[in-house]
Amino acid sequence: MALSGMHSATLFKPVEVAHYRYNLPTTLIRPSCLPRMRRPRDSFSMQRSRIRCSLSRKAPSSLEFEEEASVSTSDTLEGEELSHVIKFKFSDFKISDRVSIGLGGRGDEAVFEAIIKNPDSPLHNTGVVLRRLTSTQAQRRGKRAIQVLKKLARRKLMYHSYSMQVHGYVCSQEIEDEGSFTLVHGYHGSFSLRHWLRQTDWLPTLEATLALDEESVRRVGDDTVGGPAVSRQLRVTRIVMRDLLIGVNYLHSHGLAHTELRLENVHISPVDRHIKVGILGNAADFLENDSNNTDRQQMMIAFDMRCLGFIMVKMVLRELMDPIIFAKFKAFLNKGNDPSCLREFILRTFNSNSSHGNVGLQILDRNWGAGWHLLSLLLAAKPLDRIRCLDALRHPFLCGPRWRVNPSMDIVRWSLGSTAVRITEEYIYGQQQRIRLAHFIELMEMLNPYPRRKNWLGLLPGRWRLVYCTGRHIGLTTRQPPSRVFIGEVHLTISQPSTTKPKPPFSFTSDIGFRVLIGKDWPHDKTGINGKLQVNSSFKLTSGKRLYLKEETNTHNLPSTTTNAQDSAIKKLSGKKWRKTREVPSSLSVVKLASNDIDVTLMLNEPLTRDVEAAQAAINEVRMQIPPEMFDLSKIVCGTYIDTRMLVLRSVNGSALLFTRACSI
Repeated sequence: MALSGMHSATLFKPVEVAHYRYNLPTTLIRPSCLPRMRRPRDSFSMQRSRIRCSLSRKAPSSLEFEEEASVSTSDTLEGEELSHVIKFKFSDFKISDRVSIGLGGRGDEAVFEAIIKNPDSPLHNTGVVLRRLTSTQAQRRGKRAIQVLKKLARRKLMYHSYSMQVHGYVCSQEIEDEGSFTLVHGYHGSFSLRHWLRQTDWLPTLEATLALDEESVRRVGDDTVGGPAVSRQLRVTRIVMRDLLIGVNYLHSHGLAHTELRLENVHISPVDRHIKVGILGNAADFLENDSNNTDRQQMMIAFDMRCLGFIMVKMVLRELMDPIIFAKFKAFLNKGNDPSCLREFILRTFNSNSSHGNVGLQILDRNWGAGWHLLSLLLAAKPLDRIRCLDALRHPFLCGPRWRVNPSMDIVRWSLGSTAVRITEEYIYGQQQRIRLAHFIELMEMLNPYPRRKNWLGLLPGRWRLVYCTGRHIGLTTRQPPSRVFIGEVHLTISQPSTTKPKPPFSFTSDIGFRVLIGKDWPHDKTGINGKLQVNSSFKLTSGKRLYLKEETNTHNLPSTTTNAQDSAIKKLSGKKWRKTREVPSSLSVVKLASNDIDVTLMLNEPLTRDVEAAQAAINEVRMQIPPEMFDLSKIVCGTYIDTRMLVLRSVNGSALLFTRACSI
């Protein structure tokens, strides 16, 4: 926006600029243990009368610095080390008549671009930003940014590389004048990351700004430049997120939390091609010697990680740049839904008509759903469950294909479940795919993280969507049925009634929605008569064992796909790759399900309610397309796998039913 009619003489009084010069390394320093936090205090407002600038003071020794670090914040400015301060006159600045759109401030700030024109200054011809702070709260933020800057600069870390540079401040000669405080910080381009992502040609422009040469590409382990849009966007996402994580880890490892990480506060410097986090005006200190603030420290770090999760999901899924869709996204998390169900929610919200071609969904689905796994850790409902910066930097999603990453057992389980769901969505169920799906289910059961009954009590309640059954093909086949029935979603709702009994039973409700297609034009006209079938039963949970007996491998009672998958799974786990992680078990802990009476309810709309034969034919067709266990819940005898998003139940004939947790929108 243009600032017409404004002149430097009317904007500021005669002032002096305190400028800080630093000599900071650009290599990543190994972080120390995280100290505890304390509430930031406005030491500038407490000690205004004692601020003084000095050009030459003896630098403190390491011992003296450790003693100064233990002093309270209110006393830091009185004896502050200002050996790197250079005084400027206001005439050294040339104010620009325009302000870049990416530098927009708050209501209590006035932003101006300027150039240092003093030839004797080490920043001669350097562009800076003058941010005039009018309210008391805004001035507190600016003074806090300088206070944080002094702390980081004295320790000689990576402030320049991963944070917006604060060069100093402008104040009148009378320090008591509240309306004259102006922050002077670096200029890192016209756009914030939000403005980059809103551009129609954001991807090639951002690639050019980051200058993806061979060295930059090697940082993410990818030696290909260009290529499909999915690979290019994934590469840019890795570079941006890794820079952000390194910068935030730099703050966390030295006792600071940013607390204001969002797209508007992230800039990309075209000079060093690093991602700069915004001014540290609201940075929170960690208090080292106060054990009572441990929970607060963890909460503040977890808050930063959640903000990084929002930045990542907006970069990958550009549909979330729409405030309305993003509001639905935040409402999904605020309702208590587990972030591991994000994929289920996103697919429903975006549907299949995304204007961006679902490139973001393809990125998150790559590498066996590694992107969804990282998002679930960044946005975990419990702060203690959120991933830390160093662990996120080692996550497979942010590591290129040429990096060797040893996946944790949690990621292995996640990959198995994600791959099984993707196969059910993309393949026509041929014999080979069915054997592969049954094999993955067997592996999941052997790697069950919650084999005990007490773990199932908290994870089992909820609404689960049936994804696959090893005993029967779900949906239409190539046969010619007497009645055309289109199956909707099949859900299993599990709830535990509130009762004083020590082991109350669980209520299982099977909901099957379907549509009966009437007429000969059914291939083109899918409108029909809606119906719903509901089955209710109660179950008691007890502990049990599942035995693997070799003499039963030749029996013909079980489906061939299940038997072959079991043999294949045992053979797989006997190999060298799996032998180090887990031995082949002779039995597995399971949860036995004992069913009581069953109640079946059928609802059909007109005119099937008057035509008994047509209704009977429709019900028979529904039973043909749906596994029999969903009609007769007593056939479900045990549960073999459960986590926050996947559930595997076994029936009396050995068939496995794979469920994924359904989210509430």
